[in-house]
Amino acid sequence: QVKLVESGGGLAQPGGSLRLSCAASGFMFSDFAMSWARQVPGKGLQWVAGIYSDSSDTYYRDSVKGRFTISRDNAKNMVYLQMDRLTPEDTALYHCTKDNRATPQVFEYDSWGPGTQVTVSS
Repeated sequence: QVKLVESGGGLAQPGGSLRLSCAASGFMFSDFAMSWARQVPGKGLQWVAGIYSDSSDTYYRDSVKGRFTISRDNAKNMVYLQMDRLTPEDTALYHCTKDNRATPQVFEYDSWGPGTQVTVSS
């Protein structure tokens, strides 16, 4: 059974940083691409960043390029999202998501965790 558990969210000031972590279990982690997606009340999941199964490639939505960095540790079944230069527009519930392919052309999700809240406010 796929299990994804996020941590690391909280309150940050504009311009600040947070590092999100996701612990994965219940599947062969190193075989699948992973992503982070975010959700604000009343809206659907918005894809934020994705990483191939072997970390050979990473992708970001335009609004976070140069500020966010996705990474993974296949030995520990962990995926991370380093978020720098945060803005109030980054406020959302952040979910770790699992793809069903190793190197997708377009990142999709077949599982996701409960999420960790990120609030950016002064």
